Amino acid sequence: VQLQASGGGLAQPGGSLRLSCTTSGFTWDYPSIGWFRQAPGKEREGVSCINNSDGATYYEDYVKGRFTVSRDNAKNTVYLQMNNLKPEDTAVYYCATGACYLYPSEDGFVSWGQGTLVTVSS
Repeated sequence: VQLQASGGGLAQPGGSLRLSCTTSGFTWDYPSIGWFRQAPGKEREGVSCINNSDGATYYEDYVKGRFTVSRDNAKNTVYLQMNNLKPEDTAVYYCATGACYLYPSEDGFVSWGQGTLVTVSS
């Protein structure tokens, strides 16, 4: 089981980035994927989750209306489109597979990608 997060980089405030989480090695199709982030000096926190069974999506208030999670099952990839980025969005972003009904708790997320750094700065 592997997850690979990518797409991070430097963006200006108000700018956009799209993160990707590519999965492989799962014995079931289209796992639920959660996005989390960890800013420097802070604990990791939830960002979003997309459910495997019905495509339901969940967002934390601090990204709601700006971030959109989606999936392309044919590519085994989940995307996190991040618009109107703010400096406080600066963090390492992780994707993980687990259960959205447990999100934003990390308890139900057992397989994690390596993280991709997002820096929002002018």
